[in-house]
Amino acid sequence: MRMAQGLPDEMLMNSALIKKLAEEAKDSAVTQGVLMRLQETPNSSEVVSFAPFTLFPTPVPKAVFSQALAVQTHYNTLVDKISQDADFLQEALASTIAVDDFTARLFKIHQQILKEGRSQSIVLGLNRSDYMLDQRENDTPSLKQIEINTIAASFGGLSSRTPDVHRHILKMAGKLEESERILDNNPAAGLARAIAKAWELYGSEKAVVAFFVEDVQRNIFDQRFVEYELWKRNIHVIRLRFEDVFKAGSLDQDKRLFVDGKEVAVVYFRNGYMPDNYTSEQSWDARLLMERSRAVKCPDISTHLAGTKKVQQVLARPGVLERFFPDQPQAVQQIRATFAGLYTLDMGPEGDKTVSMALAAPERFVLKPQREGGGNNIYGSEICQVLEEVKESTERTAYILMDKIHPTPVRNYLMRQGSPLKISNCLSELGVFGAYVRQGKDMVTNECVGHLLRTKSSEHSDGGVAAGVAVLDNPLLF
Repeated sequence: MRMAQGLPDEMLMNSALIKKLAEEAKDSAVTQGVLMRLQETPNSSEVVSFAPFTLFPTPVPKAVFSQALAVQTHYNTLVDKISQDADFLQEALASTIAVDDFTARLFKIHQQILKEGRSQSIVLGLNRSDYMLDQRENDTPSLKQIEINTIAASFGGLSSRTPDVHRHILKMAGKLEESERILDNNPAAGLARAIAKAWELYGSEKAVVAFFVEDVQRNIFDQRFVEYELWKRNIHVIRLRFEDVFKAGSLDQDKRLFVDGKEVAVVYFRNGYMPDNYTSEQSWDARLLMERSRAVKCPDISTHLAGTKKVQQVLARPGVLERFFPDQPQAVQQIRATFAGLYTLDMGPEGDKTVSMALAAPERFVLKPQREGGGNNIYGSEICQVLEEVKESTERTAYILMDKIHPTPVRNYLMRQGSPLKISNCLSELGVFGAYVRQGKDMVTNECVGHLLRTKSSEHSDGGVAAGVAVLDNPLLF
């Protein structure tokens, strides 16, 4: 197995040094606030641990890193334009909503909002576009998009704290030059800056920003860093759950949203992206109430739908990007350069061809359902099992097929609470955070606000940090 450029093997194999650095790394992570709340115990106390991370930063080519940052504002614009194009969303998602109940429920809310008319002209988008480096034998690595997350794009907070951890560890290891190549990174500030702008445009100093969250947060500190950036700006922040909105939420005659007597200017969704988040019809009623309100939603329901896997696949078809960038061929070129092969499973000859292609060589592809949160994708022989069951049924349209990306492994140590310290062959995924605010037809702000590197052992095919597979990392540019 060919390995990517990294730290010297003699250093990685020096067990005494590694043990010393690992202890220092844990202390540094705690000092820097790289923490997660793992669970609540039966007596309601909280178990807190450092978030998992790599002992050393991972080498990333400077050219592809710069490419990912440069294209982000175009992706922000693309997501926003898709969210405004009701005909495109209807066309793109027609086959999916016929068989996928969760997407269909979201789309039903979208249709109701269109029928009533949108109550708020301010749109806030906080997204994260995720990539891997595709490197076949002797080829230059190329940047290929895995997905774009338009709802609850996480780890902007913790990734703002990890650079100092790796700088410290490299200095301890005698790698001063490498430590100076760790980039400054503060997505939390950039995400908060966009939320603050939306709050300001809403126009009520007494109104609050509501972080919409799960009952039990395994990743609470990541959210808190963004929250604290808002408190620094004297913006009052509250935390809401579905139950809170259903029991204590209401709209006045102007469709202003009130919860427990507090007017809500911005609802920042860190929950509501998976079917399991909606535990009852009351949850769906609460989501609809928020969507109908004058509060700025991040994302609103249309932007949520713009991030589905089916939309991603449709965008890769010839001529589709030009629909959204009719006079910007350079933007089209930059976006299209990041696309991996994406294939429809819709009923008909094209979808039949995709099924045959996947069954003939399943190791070449990834089968993706319309789900977020990590750990949902299907690989290898399991692709055959799923497609053999649904290949003659419309149920297959709940999935898309994507080319499998082939990154080059790097040796590293994955630091987890309670896990043995051992060297692993690792693969990394680069995320780039985007933030934008639009008011009416005017784009008020459109920025790339930072990056995230996540790394996992090559033995795992899928899964993010919250799913317990990947860990936080930093790029070491070369």
